[in-house]
Amino acid sequence: MKRKYTKLLPLALSAAMVFTGCTTQQAETSSLGEAASTAAISQTVGSLDAMEAAAQAANAESDAYSDAFSKRDLSDEYDEAEAVTIVLNGTSASCDGAGVTISGSTVTITAAGTYVLSGSLNGSIVVDAAKEDKVQLVLDGVTINAETFAAIYVAQADKVFVTLADGTVNSLSNGGAFVQLDENDVDAVIYAKDDITFNGTGTLQISSPAGHGVSGKDEVTVTGGTYEIAAANCAIRARDSLAIADGTFTLVAGNDGLHAENGDDDTLGNVYIAGGSFAIQVSDDAVHANALLTLDGGSFDIAAAEGLEATYIQINDGTINISASDDGVNAARKSSAYAPTVEINGGTITISMGAGDTDGVDSNGDIIINGGVIDVTGQSAFDYDGTAAYNGGTLIVNGQQVSSIPNQMMGGQGGMMGGQGGFGGNRGFGKGEPRG
Repeated sequence: MKRKYTKLLPLALSAAMVFTGCTTQQAETSSLGEAASTAAISQTVGSLDAMEAAAQAANAESDAYSDAFSKRDLSDEYDEAEAVTIVLNGTSASCDGAGVTISGSTVTITAAGTYVLSGSLNGSIVVDAAKEDKVQLVLDGVTINAETFAAIYVAQADKVFVTLADGTVNSLSNGGAFVQLDENDVDAVIYAKDDITFNGTGTLQISSPAGHGVSGKDEVTVTGGTYEIAAANCAIRARDSLAIADGTFTLVAGNDGLHAENGDDDTLGNVYIAGGSFAIQVSDDAVHANALLTLDGGSFDIAAAEGLEATYIQINDGTINISASDDGVNAARKSSAYAPTVEINGGTITISMGAGDTDGVDSNGDIIINGGVIDVTGQSAFDYDGTAAYNGGTLIVNGQQVSSIPNQMMGGQGGMMGGQGGFGGNRGFGKGEPRG
């Protein structure tokens, strides 16, 4: 299932390009069809006044949210009387209903329904149901360690919902190696071949010393809960899309914190975040999308090599604090379906950069700023290869408010240069200055 919420970014892009006069991006996104002409979320849009632009933005963001999250994604309810109870007991388990087979330390769920799990297991929970089946796993205080495999493995289903029961702490781990049981390359504590949603109000702790914390080969969705994940590779990884409505996340990873990448379809590999609280400490990117990254809200405390990376990055709201050793926000061509662009419409973004060849906001294409507060401390605040459009918002570079988007290389003097620092000075429409 490929959701439509990815339309949000091209809509904003279409409006922004009207302002900048750039036609390249419009050509690259023309295949999106009528979706790209239905609305625009940029804060300054042609003849629209501020109120009309704000209404368009709210509608577009609302559409993105409803497209990203279904009613069942957002609900952690279930009928306890209809649920099957599974009690984990060390190296085995017992259950009181149909749709479950138990073989030693492997518990396999083979039918649609709701299954409530409790207890401890040195083994794995496997979901291998029909392609049209929806399965809900309610984790009611479980501890599962799979020494050489995934603690939860979704081999087949239409969709699996992992619900964290209120007031519970659930711990899942892998012992440091993955021995494959079938043709799938299982490399995560929770590995799903099909769509998987996490919801509820409990806590999920994941330890993955040899792989990912969560890996989904289609869509990964989170709408609530508390997540404490330590992983050697990525904390949460999706193939088609990663969508987060809410939740509290503490992520420590040897690679990326949140990652979406589809090697077969350049229009996929998208991240959409509507809210939540994120503390992310990783060796590479805190949030990485190969195609589109949209932030409609959330609170972020990031320590990483790069804070946010995607081909097209759109920030509409949120409180984002980034400490980075490479680039704070980086639009790089990871997907051929879109032109590299950073678009900022709102939010408060504070970026602190390490010394050296680093950039606060770096785009291999364009930078469009329509609103928000962007405060960058570092040798190079902004670096772009295309055009810069400054339509509104507040820019602070090394403690000094500036009136244009500077374009600097390593060693630029930030606000002291007044937008003229670095090799080549400013480029693009109006030298990156605000337009009336």
